[in-house]
Amino acid sequence: MGDLDAQPPRGRAGKLKAITPGLALALSLAAVATVIGHFAAVVGAPVIAIVGGIFVAVLRPPSESMRPGIHFSSKAVLQASIVVFGTALSFRQVLDTGTSSLPVLLGTLAVALLAAAIVGRFLHIDRDLRTLIGVGTGICGASAIAATDAVISAPEVDVSYAIATIFTFNVLAVLTFPSIGRLMHLGPHSFGLWAGTAINDLSSVVAASTIFGHGATSTAVVVKLTRTLMIIPIAIGLGIWRSRAAGDKPAGTERVRLHRRLAPVLPVFIGWFLVAVTVNTLGWIPGSWHGPLSDLAQFMITVALAAIGLSTRVRDIRRTGFRPLALGAVLWIVVASTSLGLQLATGTLR
Repeated sequence: MGDLDAQPPRGRAGKLKAITPGLALALSLAAVATVIGHFAAVVGAPVIAIVGGIFVAVLRPPSESMRPGIHFSSKAVLQASIVVFGTALSFRQVLDTGTSSLPVLLGTLAVALLAAAIVGRFLHIDRDLRTLIGVGTGICGASAIAATDAVISAPEVDVSYAIATIFTFNVLAVLTFPSIGRLMHLGPHSFGLWAGTAINDLSSVVAASTIFGHGATSTAVVVKLTRTLMIIPIAIGLGIWRSRAAGDKPAGTERVRLHRRLAPVLPVFIGWFLVAVTVNTLGWIPGSWHGPLSDLAQFMITVALAAIGLSTRVRDIRRTGFRPLALGAVLWIVVASTSLGLQLATGTLR
């Protein structure tokens, strides 16, 4: 869990004590956002939560004691919310949505990586940074950046710049995609497919689709998780390519080292999501539980978005500079447009 992993083991009680202040702050913001969201349903609690978190972070940045709980809320709580979402889905839904989304998903991924290489070179952005921004945009934001960094060992400053760039456009996506989708009269399935393939980070995909309408969320979650799995072949491919470029042979010990570096950042929670789907498919979850579980998942997402807002560091975004942000903007627009174009071409835009 990032910050907590860097600290010496103190047992469960110690970890719980460490995350309590930040978690309590995120929960409080989420509760306020949920109440306000009832009176401003068009905006929605997730948007109110992330804007509120950003406002608090700018006004008075959270102390170091808050950071473990904020990190926990933005990662573990978000991943748990996806598992809870799985309790309302069946394997047929997951397979149908995942397979039908592949042409759009693979097309947008290829465009993101190609555009990152071409536009990044044109903007004179170094190879590691444009690679990180490309995979962050094409796959799943900070998770893809972490996985890629694990195999290419990019400079710390490049990782920071890439994450700040992706974070900027995650927030913009949450604030703009639902309104754009309504203006375009997209249906729940089309918006879910658009969000799942064109928005960078999982939290922003879930937030935007939830704001647009509940019918879009299940499609967006499945598409996004399918897209997240692309971390594995892309990261392994990059690792092998970099090893060969450096004159190393990615066999034997080198291959084992590559797998060891990659394992800690792979999306293990997807396995728990599939367990939840299996339990529901077998009929072990009563239908009357689906509504309350959906409400719980939405509140958990609101907590995660509040934490992401609290994680905002304006100085990091400023320090990133014009060129990485310009690359992020170009990729964001190109991928969003490509997703809609591929939907139109494949007859899934409706």
